[in-house]
Parts: sequence; structure tokens; C-alpha cells
Amino acid sequence: MKLPIALVFIISPLFFNNVSALPVEVVACNQALGKSNGIAALNEVAKLLITNKNDKDALICQGRAFLLTGDYKQALEAFNGATENSQNAFDKSVSSLLAGHAHKALQQFDLAIMDYQQTILHATTANNQAFIRLGHSATGDVHAQNSHLEQALTEYRIASKLAENDNERAESYEKIALTYHHLNQHDAALEYQIKAFLMNEQVGNLDQYAHTSIELGRYYSLTKNYVSAENVLNKIIKFAKDQGGAYFEAQGSYILAKVKVATGDIPAAKLLIAHAKALAKTTNDQALDLEIDQETNGLFKNS
Repeated sequence: MKLPIALVFIISPLFFNNVSALPVEVVACNQALGKSNGIAALNEVAKLLITNKNDKDALICQGRAFLLTGDYKQALEAFNGATENSQNAFDKSVSSLLAGHAHKALQQFDLAIMDYQQTILHATTANNQAFIRLGHSATGDVHAQNSHLEQALTEYRIASKLAENDNERAESYEKIALTYHHLNQHDAALEYQIKAFLMNEQVGNLDQYAHTSIELGRYYSLTKNYVSAENVLNKIIKFAKDQGGAYFEAQGSYILAKVKVATGDIPAAKLLIAHAKALAKTTNDQALDLEIDQETNGLFKNS
């Protein structure tokens, strides 16, 4: 039970295409991507591109497979080819969005933003609100990554207004909350995290619910609402343990340790951090172990 933190490049092909109208090679490519098998996806789609190098659906799937395998320059070439061979605005919005993801992965941020702006323009022409929202949200992500936080907030607020369901609203609210957090505006961060939590509690998957809960506990703590922080964190630690989610159990534990330090319970805090470290060791999660060290560094220096 842990969602990858890295940028998610793979978007469901059902969102893009009428699957029944796709060539069998593209269907097979999409199926391979659904199993996170980029090499198999490339092999499947190559069969079609040999005979029709301009098939836009094949180029989009090929580009997505290159994104999955980390070959971002090849991905860009495929997406640019898809744009050139697309006959309608919606298809162009798809390839522009994905090209933006590739430029972002290459840290070519200005080009990524240009691609996302094209996504918004094409999606507006196609009267597709979903991709207008995705364009704004992705633009916000680039601004946030580069610490242009006010610009990120502007884009995330637009995206939130374009959300068509509670899952999309939860995503936007959580991004807004995190941006306020980075701006050290913790009351505002808490306000939006509560909104995200209430939605993910109803419609989110297990990972979304767990992550939202932990961040809610973090923001409660930062606003000195320690009782609420403990309640939320204890609940999600138990939930994660019951569900076998060691990552979130560890995360909740080290954040709860911070709350314990703030309330003067140093022995409990040390036990919680030891428990989090043990979980990281048991699951051989080196990234989690490093995260715990970074988040708790100097926590006991005044105790």
C-alpha cells in the first residue's frame, strides 16, 4: 500500500481513445503499459510503426512507453510526431500534455509550461474541461517544483474550479494545502487539507486516504492543534498497520513523534521513531529510512 511519489506518466488509455477503434498493436501496447512493462509496450507498438510511422495512437503509446523507461528525448520525438499527425484539437491536447511531462522530466521547465499552455488551448478548442484542468494542474506542478509558489497557487485554484468530481477536487485541494505549507501559511494549509481529507475519506483509494490523513496530522501539529493531530495520526497508524501499509505506518509514527516532542513526551517520541526506523529496515526501504532521518534530524537537541 504505497503510491509512487514520482510523477505519474501513465494515464489510462480509456481516457484518450475509443479502444474498439484502435489497432490491435496499440491495444496490446496499452495493456503492457497497464502492467508497467515499458519494454513490452515498445515491442508491441513497433510492429505497427514499421508499416505506419505516422499513426498518432501508436506514437502516443510509444511516447508513454519511453516515459516509463526513462527515455524522455525519444518520448518527446514520439509526442511531437503524434501532434503533427493529429487531426483534431483533443488529440493535440493529449500529446501536448504528455510532451510537457517529458520536458519536465528533462528539467526543461519553460518548455514544459509552453506545452501545458498548448494543452489548455487545444482542450479549450475541443471543449474538454478535463484536459483544461490537467493543463493548469501540471503548470502548477512546474511552478511548485521551482518554488514559484504564488504562481502555483493560481494554477491549482483554477484546476480546483474545473474539477468534475471529488477525486479531482481532493487532488487540487491537497496541492493547494502543500503549497500553503511551503509558504509557511499553516492555517490555510490545514483548511485545504481538511477539505482533501473529507473527500478522500469518501472516494479515495487506500493510499490516498492514508497520505491525506498523515498530511492532515502534520498540519494540525504545525498549527498547534496537538489533540487533533494525535487523534488523526493514531487512527491512520492503526489503519496502515491493519492494511499492511508499513510505509504509511512509519510515516505516521515519525510525525506523531514530532507531536510528542511538542507536548513534552520525549520517551514516547523516541519509541515512535525507533518503530518507524524498524519498519524501514524490515521492508528494506532505504528511501523511507533516509526520509525518517531527514524529518527527525535534531528533534531531541533541546531535550
